[in-house]
Amino acid sequence: MKDSLRQQFERLGMRLTELDATLGDPTIAADMKRFRDLTREHAEVSSLVDGFRRFEQRERDLAGAQDMLADPDLAEMAQEEVTAASADVERLDVELQTALLPRDPDDARNAFLEIRAGTGGDESALFAGDLARMYLRYCERRGWRTELMSESVSDLGGYKEVVFRIEGDGVYGRLKFESGGHRVQRVPATETQGRIHTSACTVAVLPEPDEAEEIKINPAELRIDTFRASGAGGQHVNKTDSAIRITHLPTGIVAECQDDRSQHRNKAKAMAVLTARLREKERSERAAKEAATRRGLIGSGDRSDRIRTYNYPQGRLTDHRINLTLYKLQLILDGDLDEVTAALQAAQAAEQLAALESGGEA
Repeated sequence: MKDSLRQQFERLGMRLTELDATLGDPTIAADMKRFRDLTREHAEVSSLVDGFRRFEQRERDLAGAQDMLADPDLAEMAQEEVTAASADVERLDVELQTALLPRDPDDARNAFLEIRAGTGGDESALFAGDLARMYLRYCERRGWRTELMSESVSDLGGYKEVVFRIEGDGVYGRLKFESGGHRVQRVPATETQGRIHTSACTVAVLPEPDEAEEIKINPAELRIDTFRASGAGGQHVNKTDSAIRITHLPTGIVAECQDDRSQHRNKAKAMAVLTARLREKERSERAAKEAATRRGLIGSGDRSDRIRTYNYPQGRLTDHRINLTLYKLQLILDGDLDEVTAALQAAQAAEQLAALESGGEA
């Protein structure tokens, strides 16, 4: 382990001593929020310090076993301990470095998934439908719940735009790398001469805000329009103006919902989407100011960045950010996304580790 990382663990040891003293003060419990925050930090720091102490102990065990190798009577037993201790030191080193990586507090949140057709006309809308199906099947595999928030269906099928809410364990952390431009190369069903066309969609994944931390929106800055829901849904939707469109006037950001028969519930859902979009706008603006820390894997936040290509004739998926190519396109389109998402998470972790080892911040 590098000296810079050892120093970080030594500082954590000092912080643990401070936390022990602070939590021992009976007046702390009077402020429940601070008490909960300190208790949570104590649990996290204590786990890291305990792991580092185990690492140091196994280092001492290794050094002692290596010294014993010089004694012929103990050499065989010592060699067994050297092998075991070396493996433990290596494993604990990796575990501790990974545990030090900064965590995105939003990773555990639910998320809104937005898919919009881009260049390519009807073919782009059909591709948006294929992406929606891929993500819905992936959610089903992981046991996540999905809810349609709004949709704009194209004439030939697929979507001009569709928004889902996804609820489950660690949704945003798994799906956040899906944000960006997705390109498809295939022969469209409407193509009579068998030529391969290229079209594109954009995907945005937004963490659902915590109610306690939601952006405060001034009602005077909102324009709320009601309209008649379009598309399938029976006779009811054709008779009532239950669909809601909310426009945030200062930014021009719009959110709508027409999925529910209740105007009140549609308004609540639209407000949730609007809040997430405003929060994502803030995140993107911060990202632009901190471009160095978000370079490469996550990108600049520009939704037009091309992150992935789906090549149907070759049965190939390529993620351009990490140079990952997989020849199992149909399986992926059927929702088998784990290998892709895991590779993206691993690439980010490797990037963070490199920054951590150099003494910088990931």
